[in-house]
Amino acid sequence: MDKKYDNLLDRIELNSPCSNEAIKEVEKTLGFIFPKEYLSFLLRSNGGEGWVGEDSYLSLWKVDEIVTLNEAYQVGEFAPGLIIFGSDGGLDAYAFDTRTESAVIVEVPFIGMNLREVKYCSSTFVEFLEYLYSKE
Repeated sequence: MDKKYDNLLDRIELNSPCSNEAIKEVEKTLGFIFPKEYLSFLLRSNGGEGWVGEDSYLSLWKVDEIVTLNEAYQVGEFAPGLIIFGSDGGLDAYAFDTRTESAVIVEVPFIGMNLREVKYCSSTFVEFLEYLYSKE
């Protein structure tokens, strides 16, 4: 991730970087290759939590929690094709939509989770951060 995006993450408490091995293990389990910008983020920080902009709280899950938490929320049953990687710390989850060729990022409610409730956020991880930064 380019340094010019540091301002998007300046209020996020970032975790230690993730290893390539841990990422590959999760990708193998999921049968999904994470998008390039998200991979860059994971190699910089294995998740994190805090504010993006003035009004958007973001909790990004550690890579080794993604499989377990997706199973716990029964994402495969209620919203097949989504892979949740974080949340707003409350009612909404953020996910890669693997039903699309480019695995766009979407928002879906934890309660009443289903594919009819999916809301498009962005096509890349950096655009996702920009979306949250300007969200009111």
